[in-house]
Amino acid sequence: MLQSMTGFAAAKGCAHGYSWSWDLRSVNSKGLDLRLRVPDWIDGLEAQLRAALGKSIGRGSVSLSLKVQRDEEDVALSVNTAQLNAVLNAMAEIEQAAMDKGLSLSPSRPSDLLTARGVLESGATQHDTTPLRTALVNELGGLLASFHEMRNAEGEKLHSVLLDQLTQVESLTKAAAVLAEQRKDEMAQNLRVNLDRVLQNSEGADAGRVAQELAMIAVKSDVTEEIDRLHAHVSAARDLIATQGPVGRKLDFLMQEFNREANTLCSKAQNVELTRVGLDLKAVIDQMREQVQNVE
Repeated sequence: MLQSMTGFAAAKGCAHGYSWSWDLRSVNSKGLDLRLRVPDWIDGLEAQLRAALGKSIGRGSVSLSLKVQRDEEDVALSVNTAQLNAVLNAMAEIEQAAMDKGLSLSPSRPSDLLTARGVLESGATQHDTTPLRTALVNELGGLLASFHEMRNAEGEKLHSVLLDQLTQVESLTKAAAVLAEQRKDEMAQNLRVNLDRVLQNSEGADAGRVAQELAMIAVKSDVTEEIDRLHAHVSAARDLIATQGPVGRKLDFLMQEFNREANTLCSKAQNVELTRVGLDLKAVIDQMREQVQNVE
């Protein structure tokens, strides 16, 4: 069964004096693009979450957002003296460089220092976060299960839509085959008429050479191969749709082949009805390609 690249899941939890909420969402992408927004004060969390997501998801632009807070209302705050000194030294160096170039900077405020990374610490950053990290990583499995459930539901819809579109392509291809067969007698008659016209108006023309050139034109107008390949592509697409696992890239490539055969059919048609069928084919194939863009 197909799986869509579009999905969403959200969850909340609590453990070890912390509570959290996170959501996981994805849209279509050519490959796997993971974007994580997680607390950096939980050592090693992002690496473990990224590895777990990479094993579970094959394709898509995936965003994971996690917010964690302590359950206590009042969380003690403290200043990291070493980090504060480092920030002050950096600011002094910047101000000196500006003065050397004749520039004047606005005076720094205490709030500028407090918002600098690592200067102000909460109690959350001073405790061992290993138990919290373990709890979060364990809970990710449930979040992923909900996420894949939605992707599978979307995939079922894609499966139905694509099968219907393949049936349309197959029906149009059969109609093209009928029209191409009906066109043969008309083309043969036109070739005979053209041959007679050329011979009557071209004194000394080589009848054999003229007939050979007209035969080449007839061969170039034959759409039998295009029709046969369209039927083969329909069969291949159905097999891919029935395959377990990511097949989006293969289906996308197959859509290019579908489009190529439909274009060639239109260029060779030389018949109003056959051209109409070819254009209808192109329209359905284009709709299919839009759907395939969202298949993992």
